[in-house]
Amino acid sequence: MDYQTTDEWKEALWLSAEEVYEEAFPEHGRKNRAVVRRMFERRLCTLHVWSDRGAAAAMALTAYDARTQWVVIDYLAVRRSSRRNGIGSRCLADMRSWAAGAIEACRGLIIEVEAEETVENANRIRFWEQAGFRLTDYVHAYIWVPETYRAMYLPFGEEWQQEDGGKALFKAITRYHEKAYRARSQP
Repeated sequence: MDYQTTDEWKEALWLSAEEVYEEAFPEHGRKNRAVVRRMFERRLCTLHVWSDRGAAAAMALTAYDARTQWVVIDYLAVRRSSRRNGIGSRCLADMRSWAAGAIEACRGLIIEVEAEETVENANRIRFWEQAGFRLTDYVHAYIWVPETYRAMYLPFGEEWQQEDGGKALFKAITRYHEKAYRARSQP
């Protein structure tokens, strides 16, 4: 399986990843193409694409928060027909290696997961936990969506002490979302 990353908008690569992205996330649960493209123009994100025989099998969008030194995994998706083959675990291993090697002083990876107690959400949390992520206690409510979320984190190196139940991780996640959706670039 081929793995590539880019911090620049590459139309052909995005078209390949977009098919997996749209299959995995409903329209109301994903950023539209204009927002994603603007994120690249602002140097906010990195696109990760895993391909098998020339076709995208998985994709991810990540962003580094320099203030907290965490990489935010905004989206990770595996093509439906490729699931249950260990590809998601491989993607996480590749992203971990990429973050640890490409970003000096990176503390680890974080992701937000829906907090509502459903079977589907429990399965997602179990996937992340099997990859080494730890679930925080803090439940975050955004003003722009009805769902609540919890952060999960995978620290690199020394153990990170979450003194606030995970609230600090949401500062990085929220800062990223605000930059992504902001209509024009602001400092």
